[in-house]
Amino acid sequence: MPAIRRHVYIAASQRTVWRALTTADGLASWLVDEARVDPRNGGRIVWTYEGDDGEPVNDIGTILKWRPTSHLEIKWDRSNKGPGAGSRLSFQLARDGDETRLSLIHGGGEAFEDEVQRSAMDKEWRQALTALQGQLDAP
Repeated sequence: MPAIRRHVYIAASQRTVWRALTTADGLASWLVDEARVDPRNGGRIVWTYEGDDGEPVNDIGTILKWRPTSHLEIKWDRSNKGPGAGSRLSFQLARDGDETRLSLIHGGGEAFEDEVQRSAMDKEWRQALTALQGQLDAP
C-alpha cells in the first residue's frame, strides 16, 4: 500500500512536540486554521483549513491510538472532502539525544494510489513538518 513516510528531528521535548500535534492551539500554529480534539482513544478530531476554492474544509477523523508523548494515529472519515479521505495518519515520537524524532506515516486512502496526488501530499507534509521544526526548535 503506497504511503508517505517522513522523519524530522526537532530540538524540543517530546511533550512540546506532542502538544503541537494534539491541541487546537498547537495544530493551528503550524498546520491548520482551526482544530478540535477529543484527546482519547476513540475521540474525534477535526481539522479546518482553506480549500483550493477558498472555502473552509473540515477533515473529520477518529483517534485510533492516543499514547501521550509517543503515538497518535488517526483514521480520517471517507466522507471528508480533503485528499486524505479514508486514510490513516500516524505520528510517532521518540527521544534521540537532545532532540525529538517525529515520524509520520500517511497512507491508505484513494489519493495515495495516484502518484501525482501522493506526490503533492508528500510535498505538503514536507513543508508542514519543516514549519513545525522551525517553530519548535530551541534557540
